[in-house]
Amino acid sequence: MAEPLTRVDSAVQGLPESPTEKLDITKPLTRVDSAVQGLSESPPKAKASHRRASSSITGLLGIKEAWESRTKLQVAPETQKTGWKINTSPSTVEDKEILQKSLVTPIVKSIDLVTRSGLVMTARNKFKKENGVTIKDALDAIHKINKKRADDELDEPYLAGFEWVPEHTEYDEEKEKDEMEKDWQRLVIHLSATPGVSNFGGKKKKKAAAE
Repeated sequence: MAEPLTRVDSAVQGLPESPTEKLDITKPLTRVDSAVQGLSESPPKAKASHRRASSSITGLLGIKEAWESRTKLQVAPETQKTGWKINTSPSTVEDKEILQKSLVTPIVKSIDLVTRSGLVMTARNKFKKENGVTIKDALDAIHKINKKRADDELDEPYLAGFEWVPEHTEYDEEKEKDEMEKDWQRLVIHLSATPGVSNFGGKKKKKAAAE
């Protein structure tokens, strides 16, 4: 007990060995923690935030935005030249370059496709491509619901093309706004009994009744 406690404390806790040396308790604890634990006195840098891939692609239009701004769509004419059978893989299309073309312009993130019997499917820009929904995306959506169907189940097994109905239809927006809104945000799928090229057009006073 002859030795002063300060020397014991010095040996155990790393305090100054001389009893005349005193700790400066006025220093902020952050500096003590920094010395003991090796912590940095400066705050850690925040990680840079990353924008989602879909929002970083400029020029892609939401189909709802197209309706709200009354932006007209134009279907790629190449969709009428695929010669594609809807229960086969899109990879069977002979001209592979067609598949990577944008389905419509302006390019969109997604769009509904509807058969003339009323069956609806959605084509999406699945891989965040800068050219938006492609012809292949549309064919993939159609193929998904037809791939298990046998040839004898299909009266019209070939894709003839797509139609954006408002291009050929005059609406009374006051009376037919709901119908116009629905048509604005989708494409009608046209099928054929034989592969070939089809054309759609002819101004109509009213939208043709769905089959």
